Amino acid sequence: MSATARDKQVSNLGWIHDLARAENHPDADKLMSESSAYDPNAKIEENTHEWLLELKEIFTDFARAFNAYSENGGRFAEIKIYTVAQTESDFMLFRNQLKLVVSNSAHGVISFSFSKHTKSPYLGAELGGEFPGAQEILAECGPFRDVRWTFRGQQVDAIQMAKFYFAEFIRMTRNKSAAVSQGVLLDQIKALLQERGIDLK
Repeated sequence: MSATARDKQVSNLGWIHDLARAENHPDADKLMSESSAYDPNAKIEENTHEWLLELKEIFTDFARAFNAYSENGGRFAEIKIYTVAQTESDFMLFRNQLKLVVSNSAHGVISFSFSKHTKSPYLGAELGGEFPGAQEILAECGPFRDVRWTFRGQQVDAIQMAKFYFAEFIRMTRNKSAAVSQGVLLDQIKALLQERGIDLK
């Protein structure tokens, strides 16, 4: 378990409070337990909301750090993060007319999908003009009433997922025209050096 995950577990001690309260009021605890039986579907729904909020927070931190380089003279398009309309916790990343939407697409399912905002000759060039279909992570209840998130049967964590998709989003939204301009500039520099008799080999 990472230090971040461990800190989160230690700080979330509400269940200890419930156990201590039950020591003083055992009859009330018995009544509460009978009226609120364990419901795995409700547990998954609650955890899905928490996971999406955690992912949004991580992506926001990543975007803030990335955008700071542009503000300091990098001069590239910044990443914007928006809440998806009419949902509690879905959100999307936006840059250079491309969106990465992170949403609760079904019960116990969080999907990551890329889509164009508008048509552009530059978007998706390295993918033949197409984007990969939605990828899904699935929730399942563990043996001790914990909720685990998996991708193709392998357990994943929020930071691991955010790092991967953030890096992919940056790569896919890179400004192709800027890259072409830099390539032309490098060719001009090489030609100038060769004219002066400097061998680049």
